[in-house]
Amino acid sequence: MIFGRSERGKPPVEPVTLKILVAGGFGVGKTTLVGAVSEIRPLRTEEFLTEAGRPVDDTTGVERKHTTTVAMDFGRITLREDLVLYLFGTPGQERFWFMWDELSEGALGAIVLADTRRLEDCFAAVDYFERRSIPFLIGVNCFEEAARYPVEDVRRALDLDEAVPVLLCDARDRSSVKDVLVGVVQHAMDHDAGRRQTVTT
Repeated sequence: MIFGRSERGKPPVEPVTLKILVAGGFGVGKTTLVGAVSEIRPLRTEEFLTEAGRPVDDTTGVERKHTTTVAMDFGRITLREDLVLYLFGTPGQERFWFMWDELSEGALGAIVLADTRRLEDCFAAVDYFERRSIPFLIGVNCFEEAARYPVEDVRRALDLDEAVPVLLCDARDRSSVKDVLVGVVQHAMDHDAGRRQTVTT
Protein backbone atom coordinates (compact mmCIF):
# COMPACT_ATOMS: atom_id res chain seq x y z
CA MET A 1 0.00 0.00 0.00
CA ILE A 2 1.23 3.50 -0.81
CA PHE A 3 1.17 5.80 2.21
CA GLY A 4 -1.86 8.08 2.11
CA ARG A 5 -3.80 5.96 -0.38
CA SER A 6 -6.36 3.21 0.00
CA GLU A 7 -7.51 0.36 -2.19
CA ARG A 8 -8.87 1.24 -5.63
CA GLY A 9 -12.45 2.42 -5.46
CA LYS A 10 -12.23 3.36 -1.78
CA PRO A 11 -11.74 6.91 -0.47
CA PRO A 12 -8.26 7.74 0.87
CA VAL A 13 -7.74 6.90 4.51
CA GLU A 14 -6.56 9.74 6.71
CA PRO A 15 -4.34 7.96 9.23
CA VAL A 16 -4.23 8.75 12.92
CA THR A 17 -0.69 9.81 13.83
CA LEU A 18 0.71 9.10 17.29
CA LYS A 19 3.94 10.20 18.92
CA ILE A 20 6.00 7.64 20.83
CA LEU A 21 9.16 8.42 22.77
CA VAL A 22 12.09 6.02 23.04
CA ALA A 23 14.12 6.73 26.16
CA GLY A 24 16.73 5.09 28.34
CA GLY A 25 20.35 5.31 29.37
CA PHE A 26 23.45 5.97 27.34
CA GLY A 27 24.25 3.18 24.87
CA VAL A 28 21.09 1.16 25.53
CA GLY A 29 20.04 0.90 21.86
CA LYS A 30 17.59 3.73 21.24
CA THR A 31 19.09 4.73 17.89
CA THR A 32 19.25 1.07 16.85
CA LEU A 33 15.58 0.53 17.75
CA VAL A 34 14.35 3.52 15.74
CA GLY A 35 16.50 2.51 12.76
CA ALA A 36 15.35 -1.12 12.86
CA VAL A 37 11.69 -0.30 12.40
CA SER A 38 11.48 3.06 10.62
CA GLU A 39 10.01 2.92 7.10
CA ILE A 40 11.78 6.16 6.21
CA ARG A 41 15.47 6.85 6.50
CA PRO A 42 15.70 7.79 10.19
CA LEU A 43 16.96 11.20 11.20
CA ARG A 44 19.96 10.75 13.45
CA THR A 45 21.95 13.32 15.40
CA GLU A 46 24.89 11.20 16.42
CA GLU A 47 28.38 12.52 17.02
CA PHE A 48 31.61 10.68 17.77
CA LEU A 49 32.61 10.40 21.41
CA THR A 50 35.68 12.45 22.21
CA GLU A 51 38.37 12.22 24.85
CA ALA A 52 37.01 15.42 26.40
CA GLY A 53 33.65 13.74 26.94
CA ARG A 54 34.93 10.53 28.48
CA PRO A 55 34.84 11.83 32.08
CA VAL A 56 31.19 12.78 31.49
CA ASP A 57 29.91 9.80 29.45
CA ASP A 58 30.23 6.58 31.41
CA THR A 59 30.97 3.85 28.86
CA THR A 60 31.28 1.04 31.41
CA GLY A 61 29.63 -2.00 29.85
CA VAL A 62 29.42 -0.36 26.42
CA GLU A 63 33.10 0.18 25.72
CA ARG A 64 32.62 -0.51 21.99
CA LYS A 65 30.25 2.44 21.59
CA HIS A 66 31.90 5.27 19.63
CA THR A 67 28.99 7.64 18.94
CA THR A 68 26.27 9.33 20.97
CA THR A 69 22.94 11.03 20.21
CA VAL A 70 23.18 14.76 20.90
CA ALA A 71 19.64 15.83 19.99
CA MET A 72 17.18 13.12 18.98
CA ASP A 73 16.47 10.24 16.62
CA PHE A 74 13.35 10.37 14.47
CA GLY A 75 11.57 7.65 12.50
CA ARG A 76 8.14 6.63 11.26
CA ILE A 77 6.27 3.34 10.98
CA THR A 78 2.79 2.54 9.66
CA LEU A 79 1.27 -0.12 11.91
CA ARG A 80 -2.05 -0.17 10.02
CA GLU A 81 -3.55 1.73 7.10
CA ASP A 82 -5.12 4.10 9.60
CA LEU A 83 -2.38 4.23 12.25
CA VAL A 84 1.05 5.82 11.90
CA LEU A 85 3.60 6.15 14.69
CA TYR A 86 6.25 8.85 14.85
CA LEU A 87 9.20 7.74 16.94
CA PHE A 88 11.39 10.18 18.84
CA GLY A 89 14.53 8.80 20.45
CA THR A 90 15.69 10.95 23.36
CA PRO A 91 19.35 11.56 24.21
CA GLY A 92 20.53 9.43 27.11
CA GLN A 93 23.13 11.60 28.82
CA GLU A 94 22.14 13.82 31.73
CA ARG A 95 23.50 16.97 30.10
CA PHE A 96 20.87 16.65 27.33
CA TRP A 97 17.85 16.02 29.59
CA PHE A 98 16.68 19.63 29.19
CA MET A 99 15.36 18.57 25.76
CA TRP A 100 13.01 15.94 27.16
CA ASP A 101 10.19 18.34 28.03
CA GLU A 102 9.92 19.56 24.45
CA LEU A 103 10.20 16.08 22.97
CA SER A 104 7.53 14.68 25.31
CA GLU A 105 4.96 17.34 24.37
CA GLY A 106 1.94 15.52 22.91
CA ALA A 107 3.41 12.03 23.30
CA LEU A 108 0.94 9.15 23.60
CA GLY A 109 3.42 7.00 25.48
CA ALA A 110 7.03 5.96 25.83
CA ILE A 111 9.35 2.99 25.63
CA VAL A 112 12.08 2.92 28.26
CA LEU A 113 14.86 0.69 26.97
CA ALA A 114 16.82 -1.14 29.66
CA ASP A 115 20.16 -2.94 29.67
CA THR A 116 20.47 -5.46 32.52
CA ARG A 117 24.20 -4.67 32.76
CA ARG A 118 23.39 -1.03 33.57
CA LEU A 119 19.82 -1.22 34.85
CA GLU A 120 20.24 1.87 37.03
CA ASP A 121 20.68 3.99 33.89
CA CYS A 122 16.96 3.88 33.13
CA PHE A 123 15.85 5.08 36.58
CA ALA A 124 15.81 8.71 35.41
CA ALA A 125 13.52 7.92 32.45
CA VAL A 126 11.16 5.84 34.61
CA ASP A 127 10.96 8.67 37.16
CA TYR A 128 10.41 11.26 34.42
CA PHE A 129 7.41 9.48 32.88
CA GLU A 130 5.90 8.51 36.24
CA ARG A 131 5.99 12.14 37.44
CA ARG A 132 4.31 13.37 34.26
CA SER A 133 1.76 10.53 34.09
CA ILE A 134 2.96 9.54 30.61
CA PRO A 135 2.22 5.82 30.11
CA PHE A 136 5.34 3.79 29.42
CA LEU A 137 6.63 0.26 29.23
CA ILE A 138 10.05 -1.24 29.82
CA GLY A 139 11.74 -2.89 26.85
CA VAL A 140 14.63 -5.02 28.09
CA ASN A 141 17.12 -5.00 25.22
CA CYS A 142 18.60 -8.49 25.28
CA PHE A 143 22.26 -7.92 24.42
CA GLU A 144 24.07 -11.13 23.58
CA GLU A 145 26.68 -10.66 26.32
CA ALA A 146 24.20 -9.56 29.00
CA ALA A 147 22.71 -11.83 31.66
CA ARG A 148 19.05 -12.77 31.18
CA TYR A 149 16.64 -12.26 34.05
CA PRO A 150 12.94 -13.08 34.48
CA VAL A 151 10.58 -10.18 33.78
CA GLU A 152 9.43 -10.08 37.40
CA ASP A 153 13.02 -9.70 38.62
CA VAL A 154 13.43 -6.66 36.36
CA ARG A 155 10.12 -5.26 37.62
CA ARG A 156 11.23 -5.58 41.25
CA ALA A 157 14.67 -4.12 40.56
CA LEU A 158 13.07 -1.04 38.97
CA ASP A 159 10.31 -0.85 41.62
CA LEU A 160 7.63 -0.68 38.92
CA ASP A 161 3.90 -0.60 39.36
CA GLU A 162 2.23 -3.88 38.38
CA ALA A 163 0.42 -2.10 35.53
CA VAL A 164 3.66 -1.19 33.74
CA PRO A 165 4.42 -3.81 31.06
CA VAL A 166 7.93 -5.28 30.89
CA LEU A 167 8.86 -6.87 27.55
CA LEU A 168 12.02 -8.61 26.40
CA CYS A 169 13.17 -7.42 22.98
CA ASP A 170 15.98 -7.18 20.46
CA ALA A 171 16.38 -3.56 19.33
CA ARG A 172 18.03 -4.78 16.10
CA ASP A 173 15.06 -6.91 15.04
CA ARG A 174 12.14 -5.25 13.23
CA SER A 175 9.57 -7.83 14.32
CA SER A 176 10.65 -7.63 17.96
CA VAL A 177 10.50 -3.82 17.92
CA LYS A 178 7.03 -3.87 16.32
CA ASP A 179 5.80 -6.05 19.19
CA VAL A 180 7.09 -3.46 21.65
CA LEU A 181 5.43 -0.61 19.73
CA VAL A 182 2.10 -2.44 19.66
CA GLY A 183 2.53 -3.04 23.40
CA VAL A 184 3.11 0.63 24.25
CA VAL A 185 0.16 1.77 22.11
CA GLN A 186 -2.14 -0.77 23.80
CA HIS A 187 -0.84 0.18 27.25
CA ALA A 188 -1.39 3.90 26.54
CA MET A 189 -4.94 3.24 25.34
CA ASP A 190 -5.69 1.17 28.45
CA HIS A 191 -4.17 3.88 30.64
CA ASP A 192 -6.30 6.58 28.98
CA ALA A 193 -9.47 4.48 29.25
CA GLY A 194 -8.82 3.88 32.96
CA ARG A 195 -8.22 7.58 33.59
CA ARG A 196 -11.45 8.57 31.81
CA GLN A 197 -13.39 5.99 33.79
CA THR A 198 -11.97 7.39 37.04
CA VAL A 199 -13.03 10.92 36.07
CA THR A 200 -16.62 9.89 35.26
CA THR A 201 -17.17 7.86 38.46
